[in-house]
Amino acid sequence: MIKLLAKLLRVLNSETDPGQISLGLCFAMIAGLTPLLSLHNLVVLLLVCILRVNVAAFLLGLGVFTGMAFLLDPLFHLIGLAVLTAPALEGLWTSLYQSVWWRLEYFNNSIVMGSLVFSIGLFFPVLLVSNLLIRRYRHHVLAWVQKTKIMQMLKASKLYETYETLSAWRSG
Repeated sequence: MIKLLAKLLRVLNSETDPGQISLGLCFAMIAGLTPLLSLHNLVVLLLVCILRVNVAAFLLGLGVFTGMAFLLDPLFHLIGLAVLTAPALEGLWTSLYQSVWWRLEYFNNSIVMGSLVFSIGLFFPVLLVSNLLIRRYRHHVLAWVQKTKIMQMLKASKLYETYETLSAWRSG
């Protein structure tokens, strides 16, 4: 738990654009809440590799959302059941199930369908809210921490100077 918190703080305090961190968390939400070995998660992984996404935020979010998925399975079942049994969509599901690719996706499983609908529905709200929260954190909390006397003393020490040098080597 402490390592997870340290990784979260490292990502939040980095020079990374908040949009990249938020996008990483949102892609992690889709991959983590849905079954891991599915075709749509291959698309998510491809997008993570192509777009400018913070991979550390993606991996951190993937662990968190995967743990949450087990708790939310009853909700996913209800959502998926409602979507799959909607009379207006019956023809769509029948035609999709005739294709091999869509059968491999297991959309006929209520938990798979419900988790995908849930995570895609929350994608943009989570993106906007997390982006706003990261910006506010950096503007208020991080700025306050940087101004404290303890942090100023730490930054003036040789230990911090050595840490900064080693951090520059590692990221370069």
